Amino acid sequence: MAPSDLVVFAEDWGGHPSSTQHLVGHLLASRRVVWVNSIGLRRPRLTQADALRAVRKLKAAVRPAVAGPGAAGPAASARPDNLTVISPLAVPWPGNPLAERLNGLLLGARLRPILAKAGIARPILWASLPSAVAAVGRIGERAVVYYCGDDFGALSGVDHAPVLEMERRLVARADLVIAASAELACRFPAAKTHLVPHGVDVDLFSRPAPRAADLPEGRVAGFYGSISDWLDLPMIAAAAAAMPDWIFVFVGPVRTDVSRLAALPNVRLLGPRPHAALPSYVQHWTVSLIPFRDTPQIRACNPLKLREYLASGTPIAATRFPALVPYEPLVCTIDPAAPLAPAIHAAAGQVDGAARRAAVADEGWDRRAAAVDALLSNL
Repeated sequence: MAPSDLVVFAEDWGGHPSSTQHLVGHLLASRRVVWVNSIGLRRPRLTQADALRAVRKLKAAVRPAVAGPGAAGPAASARPDNLTVISPLAVPWPGNPLAERLNGLLLGARLRPILAKAGIARPILWASLPSAVAAVGRIGERAVVYYCGDDFGALSGVDHAPVLEMERRLVARADLVIAASAELACRFPAAKTHLVPHGVDVDLFSRPAPRAADLPEGRVAGFYGSISDWLDLPMIAAAAAAMPDWIFVFVGPVRTDVSRLAALPNVRLLGPRPHAALPSYVQHWTVSLIPFRDTPQIRACNPLKLREYLASGTPIAATRFPALVPYEPLVCTIDPAAPLAPAIHAAAGQVDGAARRAAVADEGWDRRAAAVDALLSNL
């Protein structure tokens, strides 16, 4: 019997790839996928950023579904004809029963003709966001999968209480729960929950890449990812001030107040870069940083950058968090809020990256996707 096709509710396709995009990119080899862009996990606020996002969402919602090569993203080159991306019309108001009912009607009305035209019957509904509970039962799905990669009770930018309630109802209706960390897995019914840790694009991050033109010369401590309030910015600033002969480089969008960092002469905020360009940074700076605060979100997280840093072979200085434990012998670790500078100096002496690369050599996304594919095939 042919593998069941998927309708995936997740973040907007084509941005910086999430674990869902990595996994689905491999599942496209044997399954057709209709990807539904995010319908929101918080109510909009009266801000310019939210107004602009609302306009973008409305414009995207009136455009037709994008299939094949136009569906840009990490999997487009693998089996582009198998991927359709839609941006639905929905009301982002978690916790409001009327909005959820309306979203269910809108999602069903939008998806059913697309599925019928593609000849997709009884797909698996894959939910990476709790807001997808509105669509359960609306598309004639044969099974429901909840893929949990984040702690929605602590994640920034989320209306926590109503989203957790949506998650509770989604889990109750799910036939399978896949969790990205042990901390997350233990929150769900053991009988239907499976742990599938994050993977890594081993080839991308281990294959030698040219040095990025804007990466400063000299000793560089680098970080890539969202520069948000889960980073210990005072700890980083203290390290940068104590290490004036080092340059601290940050690659990624800024989503919190970084004025203290930006004021330091040896700090560079380079902004976002495409995922495929990251090896040109991480392979060439001196030490990679994971300077997290100790928060519920971080204790439940399994950051993609950890395995990507390891695959690059570059030394790592990091604060301790649960997902780091299996790799701790390969990382210079400190307790959260401890001084970061000594860890950076210690990591700089660990120049042989062979052990770090070997630690994740068998943790590619292809293997993680094969494990997920086996779980889906048993539904």
